[in-house]
Amino acid sequence: MSNTVLFETYELNGLQLQNRIVMAPMTRSRAVNEGNTATALQAEYYAQRATAGLIITEGTFISKDAVGVPNVPGIYSKDQLAGWKLSTDAVHEKGGRIFAQLWHTGAYSHPDHHNGKAPLAPSAYNPKVEVFTATGFKQSETARAMTLEDIRQTVADFIQGAINAFKAGFDGVELHGANGYLLQQFFSKNSNFRTDEYGGNPENRARILFDILDGLKQAVDISRVGIRLNPSLNGIMGILVDDETIATYDYIVSRLNDYGLAYVHLIEPFTDVTGNSDAIQEVAKHFRKIYTGTIIINRAFNKDKATQVINDGDADLVSFGVPFIANPDLVERYKTDAPLNAPDQNTFYTPGQKGYTDYTTLTS
Repeated sequence: MSNTVLFETYELNGLQLQNRIVMAPMTRSRAVNEGNTATALQAEYYAQRATAGLIITEGTFISKDAVGVPNVPGIYSKDQLAGWKLSTDAVHEKGGRIFAQLWHTGAYSHPDHHNGKAPLAPSAYNPKVEVFTATGFKQSETARAMTLEDIRQTVADFIQGAINAFKAGFDGVELHGANGYLLQQFFSKNSNFRTDEYGGNPENRARILFDILDGLKQAVDISRVGIRLNPSLNGIMGILVDDETIATYDYIVSRLNDYGLAYVHLIEPFTDVTGNSDAIQEVAKHFRKIYTGTIIINRAFNKDKATQVINDGDADLVSFGVPFIANPDLVERYKTDAPLNAPDQNTFYTPGQKGYTDYTTLTS
């Protein structure tokens, strides 16, 4: 067993990564400005963490309709592209690689974010969650079922978001198909009860994803496109596993082999699904048998567990979330077995530098 496998270089469809450690996408809510634009503060934050083999940004909204929480940077206006260019330039100057995560929250939103209108979702569905708004947490409401024109527009917004990301200097993009947001709402029976070509069976519920990917093939370098999936999400964010969940994700991941994507970014179960026959127990191990390309795995990994999953052959890269918040130099700390800083949860989503760019490194 190699104890240094995490620190080996990795070729991601021609993009050389300096190690196998990925910074996972994490909402940090620091775009506190009228245009929801990334600023020099985001650039400093990401540049501090540029020793990661790959950085995947916080979810960035592809349109105004996609918004589900405040103070998150978008990627649909000229000012937003210019703001993100600060981050991509800063990361590249440090020798890092950075992908933008393209995000639409769907029903996980609130009318406060949409001038009083209900948010768009696959069906008239309420995830029954608390949603953060400009005036605090509020209970989610029933979403508006998307029309076919709404779906076509959303597909176009994802494609334009990818085009914009490359214009802003990103090395690639990740489609957010996880954690109960719009694309996962399409995949799940309990949030998608459409009876047209976008509902009713696994193939139809996955159709929007492949509409997006087919469009991306014509618009950008598809080998620099990844997707994040959370197949065993259950009882969180309004999503439940069901008797077609495994078939749906097997179908999705099998078809993804045809696209030559950068990677599939998978998440192990958020909750205990032991004994639930509708849930995949070991996500990386399950999909390693199906997917022939690069797999990134995520969910509460530490250095030892990450080393193990790569040595076992179940994943190629491992993404770390919270450890990167408090440890900009996480790679060096893992390499030298140095102790980790503890994160301050009170500043995960608050404005400004505190708890964002002020964590110490081994040399500071």
